[in-house]
Amino acid sequence: MARGSAVAWAALGPLLWGCALGLQGGMLYPQESPSRECKELDGLWSFRADFSDNRRRGFEEQWYRRPLWESGPTVDMPVPSSFNDISQDWRLRHFVGWVWYEREVILPERWTQDLRTRVVLRIGSAHSYAIVWVNGVDTLEHEGGYLPFEADISNLVQVGPLPSRLRITIAINNTLTPTTLPPGTIQYLTDTSKYPKGYFVQNTYFDFFNYAGLQRSVLLYTTPTTYIDDITVTTSVEQDSGLVNYQISVKGSNLFKLEVRLLDAENKVVANGTGTQGQLKVPGVSLWWPYLMHERPAYLYSLEIRGKGFDWPLLVKDFNLLRWLGANAFRTSHYPYAEEVMQMCDRYGIVVIDECPGVGLALPQFFNNVSLHHHMQVMEEVVRRDKNHPAVVMWSVANEPASHLESAGYYLKMVIAHTKSLDPSRPVTFVSNSNYAADKGAPYVDVICLNSYYSWYHDYGHLELIQLQLATQFENWYKKYQKPIIQSEYGAETIAGFHQDPPLMFTEEYQKSLLEQYHLGLDQKRRKYVVGELIWNFADFMTEQWKDRPLKAPTRVLGNKKGIFTRQRQPKSAAFLLRERYWKIANETRYPHSVAKSQCLENSLFT
Repeated sequence: MARGSAVAWAALGPLLWGCALGLQGGMLYPQESPSRECKELDGLWSFRADFSDNRRRGFEEQWYRRPLWESGPTVDMPVPSSFNDISQDWRLRHFVGWVWYEREVILPERWTQDLRTRVVLRIGSAHSYAIVWVNGVDTLEHEGGYLPFEADISNLVQVGPLPSRLRITIAINNTLTPTTLPPGTIQYLTDTSKYPKGYFVQNTYFDFFNYAGLQRSVLLYTTPTTYIDDITVTTSVEQDSGLVNYQISVKGSNLFKLEVRLLDAENKVVANGTGTQGQLKVPGVSLWWPYLMHERPAYLYSLEIRGKGFDWPLLVKDFNLLRWLGANAFRTSHYPYAEEVMQMCDRYGIVVIDECPGVGLALPQFFNNVSLHHHMQVMEEVVRRDKNHPAVVMWSVANEPASHLESAGYYLKMVIAHTKSLDPSRPVTFVSNSNYAADKGAPYVDVICLNSYYSWYHDYGHLELIQLQLATQFENWYKKYQKPIIQSEYGAETIAGFHQDPPLMFTEEYQKSLLEQYHLGLDQKRRKYVVGELIWNFADFMTEQWKDRPLKAPTRVLGNKKGIFTRQRQPKSAAFLLRERYWKIANETRYPHSVAKSQCLENSLFT
């Protein structure tokens, strides 16, 4: 945006709520502007999995030094996607190790000839460890999936007589170890009467399929050599005026003039400023506010949705379903979703509890110093990326860790403290399924988030116990910690089209009855200290073929069926129950002194 000593401007966009951060370096979402261009690299890439015993043939033979097809056969692989689901080769479905992607790109001539232009390669997500080469030159490495990373490649494209053809090679390893996030273990099976030499399996400790690959967009974009690297926004309200504090990081030169313009949703300028930091005042400000929510009571009600990859048609469909339900929130279980998902939340008023990939922290060996350091780095990347989204109201550092362990208590204390230092303005939590008296991490959170599956994983089929057990859960946790509580998971597995009355497990009637019993218990506490209820899950999703706790057993029939919608986004009976409940809660809030109006009158996207 900034060119040398020329006038630069930063459009802060619609009025944002952000945070004060202790971070260095930016991760701005690439957008075209008068001084920036973008070139998306989505589409078909060449692909090969390294099936060698040690998974390292690609490095031994240096596949990155020449076009990938020259070293052996390749297949077409769409980007973004997970390679596990694309091929009919059964070996790729559960492949663990290094896979290789490659694509050649023709660059615009001005990108390669204009030395006042920076060219940046950005990868939206590569699960889980990635090495990137450009024209055979080792350019970038990144550990951890679900988050973007990038490198300035100007010096590689602005050299030589014919630099316009660019070959990008990316090697990705999806192996999970005790120090990755999420963690895992590799188990070698050495009985040669049953298994071939070197046979191993990947053990995971979470309940979703370990999809991998280039799951989000890859792109090239340009900036001037003097450019805006980062923008941080914090806001407050003074009477009817909005106060927008901004801090802008400019790289490449100290000789520049910076003009700041604050735009509203219609791109009209509502405030102006100058310099790299300052405060803008907006009289008569209209605040960002969650969908259907008014101030009292501020209550979250929704489902947990999943978003490892990115697909625009599916994303829009899911948001239409959320609004049809009258839902106002979700947690990014159990990893950061694509940036476009966060933008849709801003656009439609959906509140987000932003969770990092801290899932599956189930064993003592996972709470080590190397893991702790990496976990802190991941939280830095999450906060850096999502800090300016008004929809993000809370950070979650883990899901269902073994928080009864002493080592876990110290580990969670440090990660929570680090996250608070990065962003003092938002509450921090993790999601617990431990006993209230034994949880070593709960003292450090701002909000207690609880997962419980009464009459599903406990006392199977006994719906009559839910209200008592739920009340006991809430009372114990609140008495001990005196903190707001969110029921962050509850639900039942349901196969669409299965019916039984009286209700039996796995039928649509059982799921509906279980939710009704939970709702009776939640209604007793939601006007007191329970501030949210998030059902597991929005839609059925793929898992491994077994459930990992308490014993590995093939209990997952083509995935987890706890969805309110099928994997094809068709509603089960419980969806209509939830729609009635969510619109009733919304209307009670909007019309507290009158009879709740029919949700049908409040269901337009345009009201």
